[in-house]
Amino acid sequence: MTAVLEPMTAERRAQIVPPARHQAELPPDELLHSGNAGVVVQKVGQLRSEYRNEGRMFAREMAKHVNGRQRGNASAFVYEETFGVEDRLHFLIHLRTLDTYYAMVEMGDQDRAYRASVAQERVQTDTGAAAWDRLFVDGSMRSNVLLPLAAPLDGPALHSASAGIVVHRAARVGYGFRAEARQVARELAESINKGFPGEASATVYEEAFGPDQLHWLIHLTDLTTYRRLLEREVFDIEGRPGTFADGSVFTEALTPHHWGLYATRQQGAA
Repeated sequence: MTAVLEPMTAERRAQIVPPARHQAELPPDELLHSGNAGVVVQKVGQLRSEYRNEGRMFAREMAKHVNGRQRGNASAFVYEETFGVEDRLHFLIHLRTLDTYYAMVEMGDQDRAYRASVAQERVQTDTGAAAWDRLFVDGSMRSNVLLPLAAPLDGPALHSASAGIVVHRAARVGYGFRAEARQVARELAESINKGFPGEASATVYEEAFGPDQLHWLIHLTDLTTYRRLLEREVFDIEGRPGTFADGSVFTEALTPHHWGLYATRQQGAA
């Protein structure tokens, strides 16, 4: 007799891929995340394939330092690209304010444990032992500083620490359409927050530096929710001529990293 597979529940999917809050040993009410942070720094880096395990262990180690040492000021979570380029890691670093940047700089300058971790020889190459910089493809690291355009999320809304999937969407503002683009961006986020309570939420940002570009972080319980958002056409911003530059809309899905993903394991684990 052929076994009938029952549909996988959201609870079961969450057990397989736990949300990013499990990366921090902090109570949920003490975590900074996309729903309450004053600044979100998005960092992206491409790992070298041969160092995919070491690179992921380093990423989690760095996030652990931030979460432990900057409690109340900053939190950091590591994500994989759900689809797209393999071995590309994403960090979302949540700061209370832009002033918190200086606390991060001070940690890098004065925290001995942090400095030792950065300087640690992690891999052997043809030319000898190498530190963290050998783990990533040269020139692949980039950062965006994102400032919220709307009020913090209310109540139990999903956010970067609690979502099963985070969809990052960006679009460059059309020339002369700055005010209109920001209004459209807020409307899109509001339609998600009101239309999918408990299943999806969205926050909208502008870049502090760089091109005039807007970003959304869309937090989902799982991928099936994304399909429902597509069916409701909540992402339809291309239908507003001139508001956003043609061909500039970009979307990527991020899965919170966990130790079973891509067969990576914690340092020293059997």
